[in-house]
Amino acid sequence: MPLMVTRPVEFTRRAFLSALGGLAALPAFSGSSLGASLLSSSDTPLFASAFKKSAGGYGIAVLDDLGQIQVEISLPGRGHGIAVSDTGDCLVAFARRPGTFAIVAWPFSGKPMQTIVAAPGRHFYGHGCFSKDGRILFAVENDFASARGVVGVYDVSGETITRLGEFDSHGIGPHEILLSPDGNVLIVANGGIETHPDHGRQKLNLETMSPSVVFLDVKTGDLLAEQRLDKSLNQLSLRHMALDGAGRAWVGGQFEGSKTDTPPLVAVISRDEATVLLDLPGKLVGQLENYIGSVTATTDQSVIATSAPRGGKTLFWKAETGDYLGHQNISDGCGVAPFDQGSFLISDGNGGVSYLSDPAERAEILARPAGFAWDNHMTAFRI
Repeated sequence: MPLMVTRPVEFTRRAFLSALGGLAALPAFSGSSLGASLLSSSDTPLFASAFKKSAGGYGIAVLDDLGQIQVEISLPGRGHGIAVSDTGDCLVAFARRPGTFAIVAWPFSGKPMQTIVAAPGRHFYGHGCFSKDGRILFAVENDFASARGVVGVYDVSGETITRLGEFDSHGIGPHEILLSPDGNVLIVANGGIETHPDHGRQKLNLETMSPSVVFLDVKTGDLLAEQRLDKSLNQLSLRHMALDGAGRAWVGGQFEGSKTDTPPLVAVISRDEATVLLDLPGKLVGQLENYIGSVTATTDQSVIATSAPRGGKTLFWKAETGDYLGHQNISDGCGVAPFDQGSFLISDGNGGVSYLSDPAERAEILARPAGFAWDNHMTAFRI
């Protein structure tokens, strides 16, 4: 598999702060004192999100707890999700489907960034996760000639990144992948939608969709369990996930059926228990445009946030009981990241970054950098 390694760029933090606007054209981080400076500020939470600039160009940004951009890394195309190792020392920004690049960065070391190029006949779906020790990266990919999902397996521990092989995702259109708390199981949401890069982002099998959430052995890829919705919900594409304190996957759906239908959009799925579909409060039924964009949990996994950017709302749930806790009205708000045990940061497509300490209280806009539009996801990598 071909790899392209970026060239290290050296600069001081003082130079960085005085020329932040020009940094987007550089591969950032690598070989600089910036990583050490950020790491030394151990009390500063850090977050990452893909963005688009109104002047043109895509990238990812590292933000602090005030929503201020600290670092920009340019991307060759639109980004989507960002995976972070448990140790917090490595992050990977994936291309949006059907992109073929993933940028790997080590923010707090002098290790040069690298670009993973998808294997022939494969493209990325925008998400991935790390093994417990951070040495292995798992990426959801499309084997588009065979219309099947796969999980690409990469060793990121060496001087260069090596693709070790792939697992079958046992479905079509794998979108998000998570690692179980014990590190032994991969949880994959197969969205069920067939696509092919020759047809761009066109959905080719809407009538015969079969979404699922599967549980795979992390070492062998063997299928341990599979959960599917009732056939009446075959057009509810299962896409984004977060784990609660009991290890259950909270899954957000995107409905591909009639716009007049109002199916449940949030499911709680586990390996050995029956799937629970959550009802929306009556006042919100029909207001979310049948689309959940991101799912995340507070750091103690007691509260789940599900964003509905097309409906301009972010909903909150009590993880233990599934009770609805309230919602926030945030126009095009999609990216949600845990801030601490009870609060979140929420990013939106209008460039805003908001802080929410309580679902019952109004979110506070922290920053709105000019010319930025945040993409679908925000990831905490030091909180």
